[in-house]
Amino acid sequence: MVITIEIRKMYRYPFERVVDMHLNKYPTPLEQDVRGIKTVEEKRDHVSGIVYRKRIAVCNNVLPSILRKLTVMDVDDVFLEEESWLDLKQKTMNIKSRCLTWTQFATLQEVSVFKESPANPNWTEFFQKGSVTVTGVGRLNRLFELFAQSFFSKGVQKVRRDLELVSVWVNQACRVSTEKTWSGPESRTAQC
Repeated sequence: MVITIEIRKMYRYPFERVVDMHLNKYPTPLEQDVRGIKTVEEKRDHVSGIVYRKRIAVCNNVLPSILRKLTVMDVDDVFLEEESWLDLKQKTMNIKSRCLTWTQFATLQEVSVFKESPANPNWTEFFQKGSVTVTGVGRLNRLFELFAQSFFSKGVQKVRRDLELVSVWVNQACRVSTEKTWSGPESRTAQC
């Protein structure tokens, strides 16, 4: 069985700001299960200007203890890969993410798109589709699928909330920055 979830969201912020928030959101106290993220490859196509990035995130294993009774599931680190293609000319960023851990048991993947809204160039449209297919744990497949469905639903709500909180924080930093009192290291990423 394949579990899928789709979301659409309109951010009332310019494309560059939303992309910057996405690329700089981890690590953060808002998401303690993502311990770190590292860019392992980055290159720019000199003809199109598209920036390709491959990043690897190290996350905590959030499987409940009942599912971690299987020795192969009882690991501390879960690795996720994110590939992105940023086109500043077209104002789009396409993202493909997948879990690198447990690939012999399940396929977890997401496809996301950020793009400038045709309705308002100061807004950004966001679309995301995620899926989980569990195949390699026999009679426990359904239990893993139910957990994945719950985890995805909670994750979507959390991502929405976290990006909104980050955007509020950026707005506050921008206001302070324009008053010439902001001097924190985060000001380098805040595009006011």
